[in-house]
Amino acid sequence: MRQIAHSIGRAATGLVEEFGYYLALTVESLYWLCWGAVRGQPVRLAATVAQMRETGVAAAPIVFMLSFAIGVMLAIQGIHTLRQFGAETQVVLGIALSVTREFGPLITGILVAGRSGSALAARIGSMQVNQEIDALCVMGISPVRYLAAPAVLALLVMVPALTLFADLTALFGGAVFCSLELGMSHVAYWDEAISFITVDDIMQGLVKSVLFGLIVALVGISNGFSVSGGAEGVGRATTRAVVLSICYLVLADMLFTYFLNR
Repeated sequence: MRQIAHSIGRAATGLVEEFGYYLALTVESLYWLCWGAVRGQPVRLAATVAQMRETGVAAAPIVFMLSFAIGVMLAIQGIHTLRQFGAETQVVLGIALSVTREFGPLITGILVAGRSGSALAARIGSMQVNQEIDALCVMGISPVRYLAAPAVLALLVMVPALTLFADLTALFGGAVFCSLELGMSHVAYWDEAISFITVDDIMQGLVKSVLFGLIVALVGISNGFSVSGGAEGVGRATTRAVVLSICYLVLADMLFTYFLNR
């Protein structure tokens, strides 16, 4: 029993320390983003733009494919379920609300976690192993300003943008299947979808996506900075970053859904 209590205590202490580090990393990143230019050390625009391109533009094709498949899947399941009640045409409502509130931001967050979160952890972890982080500190360059702040800003901007793109793509996938299965015209489908979706539905998804982008950035960066043990440590940190990011995304989505729909 004592060993179990010690294990639980160590796990709880580690969790508190990790979330404390996330908070400190967030505050320091926001400090450099807001006040770096005043101190004569602005966040590098070129690095931010490059991170945006890697996170957003490069991810657009796979976001399109996955979101289109999600839209078709929702249409298939919705039509199959509603057909038992003779209400197949109401499938548009289910697709519109499910996509904008839940599946758009969640699928985008998981995809970005797999691509960008792992890349951040691997890149910063490799620099940590090669002592490049120490070299930055010796030169008087803040590693958070140089490495973390551009990634945080890029993900805060591009994850909501990708979420909007995923919403439109998933709705388009639903429109294609509804047209083939129900004979519903695209004009009628989009008219119904627009009539059902409100600004609150879209904003709910966008607020989630901002939080998801911050989670992916913080988890990837923190695991990269904490790497030790050479190449094997980089691999462990990359795996841990992806697993933790997805777990935190799902938990955050559950909490947001619970509190925003009460």
